[in-house]
Amino acid sequence: MNVPEDLRYTSDHEWARLEDGKLRIGITDYAQDALGDVVFVQLPEPGLTVGAGQSFSEIESTKSVSDIFAPVAGTVVEVNTELVDAPSGSTRIPTARDGSA
Repeated sequence: MNVPEDLRYTSDHEWARLEDGKLRIGITDYAQDALGDVVFVQLPEPGLTVGAGQSFSEIESTKSVSDIFAPVAGTVVEVNTELVDAPSGSTRIPTARDGSA
């Protein structure tokens, strides 16, 4: 497995990457494999303020529903709306699918 050095990981299998002063957040390959086929992603609304460790999104798969937790406190500035039509992840980086930014 390729693990990019610019990603930071949480114990809940989310990753974070700093890009142009914004933190991009996604889930790890391990989490994706454990979920199985993703059928729905609940995206947070831009402008939502979250605390570190707070659930701010959900991923529903054929196996379960899982919360996505904020690795740090902040405000959601944009989301990957492609996940609405293609919840299994239309964009992929080496170890994770892009969940939100």
